[in-house]
Amino acid sequence: MAKNRQGQMIVKPVTESLAEAARAASGKGLPPVHLWNPPFCGDIDMRIARDGTWFYLGTPIGRAPLVRLFSTILKREGDRHFLVTPVEKVGITVDDAPFVAVDVDRSDEGGEPVLTFTTNVGDRVAAGPGHEIRVTRDPGTGEPAPYLHVRAGLEALIDRKSFYRMAEIGDTVRHEGRDWFGFRSKGLFFPAIPAEELT
Repeated sequence: MAKNRQGQMIVKPVTESLAEAARAASGKGLPPVHLWNPPFCGDIDMRIARDGTWFYLGTPIGRAPLVRLFSTILKREGDRHFLVTPVEKVGITVDDAPFVAVDVDRSDEGGEPVLTFTTNVGDRVAAGPGHEIRVTRDPGTGEPAPYLHVRAGLEALIDRKSFYRMAEIGDTVRHEGRDWFGFRSKGLFFPAIPAEELT
């Protein structure tokens, strides 16, 4: 630990030390957080809101590159989320999903539609095997909440405008003995809502 000119200990902010460790470990591509199992160092006052905003000590983190960096060392274990480096693991709070899918594009590969999503932290993910879409419904209002599996148990909430665009290109398909409205991508069908509820 460093000292200043008065001989006082200088303690780096938690965010700075995590960012430095993430930069050092990342190299090219995503860091291999699935291989890291450091000791748990406690929870920190960091929260990801439902709209994808990251907060530290109650204040939004305004630096997009820093948020992107933190997103690469995010790990889910059970129902909890952690920021993980090779030497430490700290717990954070996630209100809903840690990411938000803010855009979707449709293309075709070999005659099959492909839905490719862009998240608020810059990931591009094509829905398909290993990257499934699921839709939950609010038990009170019935309002749908669509999610995309991004990686290693981490999901993105698909934002409203993207979901509306998906609804324009969705299909009704016989699925498990029932007609469902849903979405095709990379050879898979992802059911969203029973077809009879659309009328």
